[in-house]
Amino acid sequence: MLKSILIALVCTVALAMSGSALWLWQGLQTLDAPVSLDEPVLFDVPQGAAFSQIARKLERLGLIERSLWLRIHGRLFPAQTRIKAGEYEFTDGMTTSDMLSAMLEGDTKSWSMQFIEGWTFKEVRAALAASDRLEHVTTNWSDEQIMEALGAAGEHPEGRFFPDTYLFSSRDSDLDLLRRAFETMNEVLAEEWEQREADLPYDSPYEALIMASIVERETGVPRERGQIAGVFVRRLQKGMRLQTDPTVIYGMGDNYNGRIRSRDLRRYTPYNTYRIDGLPPTPIAMPGREAIHAALHPENGGSLYFVARGDGTHKFSASLAEHQRAVRQYQLNRRADYRSSPSPQQSGTQ
Repeated sequence: MLKSILIALVCTVALAMSGSALWLWQGLQTLDAPVSLDEPVLFDVPQGAAFSQIARKLERLGLIERSLWLRIHGRLFPAQTRIKAGEYEFTDGMTTSDMLSAMLEGDTKSWSMQFIEGWTFKEVRAALAASDRLEHVTTNWSDEQIMEALGAAGEHPEGRFFPDTYLFSSRDSDLDLLRRAFETMNEVLAEEWEQREADLPYDSPYEALIMASIVERETGVPRERGQIAGVFVRRLQKGMRLQTDPTVIYGMGDNYNGRIRSRDLRRYTPYNTYRIDGLPPTPIAMPGREAIHAALHPENGGSLYFVARGDGTHKFSASLAEHQRAVRQYQLNRRADYRSSPSPQQSGTQ
């Protein structure tokens, strides 16, 4: 009799255990069931949040059916609870396991910010301010405060940030992006300076950066950058003034309305290269690597002048007489679809 009772008890326990095991196995299988979402969902994991808290949040938002199975999974596999803080994008068809993998790997949602070649620092700050995904730290800061925060106190910000596309997460700030662009420009300029041509009229990498910014603003045609740089380098070597319109425009600031008049060329500013000798005191825009390379590898030749043809390219001349003929041909008798360059601002050397 006792033996029969023991056998029955063992069978009952075995059945219960097997039933529990089946229940557990079936429950954990739901972690691989895809979720149905009408549109992507951004899910935020706060710094220091507990795994169980995140599991319940996923359930509350309808991203998983029951948080119980995810919490049990965490109990069985403790290493799988070390999720990283950040904002994640979950999309239709993802499973709970997919979501967990993303949070374990720190595969956070990222956005991009593009700094364009030829932009001024004012335009960079406007683009940063317009982003609703960045933390805005520098909104009320002066340019001087920004440069101080970057470890460059007293330095001018113009041209010091590298134009590129920068990825960022919702936990990045505008200052973070500026720091990356600032450090990248320092690295690129140092690399290009080390490989520069001999006998250039620059005393420092910063002077090369100033020249590169002028080249950047003068033409958007890649093949012309070396020629433009060659003209300006030869002018500096001969003691000629640069006489380049983009520097005049920069010096005019908000007074520039799309046209340069004779009185603007006569008016003194530190950037009016019709009035000053040598380079202006700072860059006038952000140059890309190609413009920096051109400034440090100017194209050989004899041209000292150039004028916009009206199709986005320029006519280069070695003598003033030749240049004046080109001005009459391309400037005084402008074509109907005239454009001085691919960029919106006027350019040219007189």
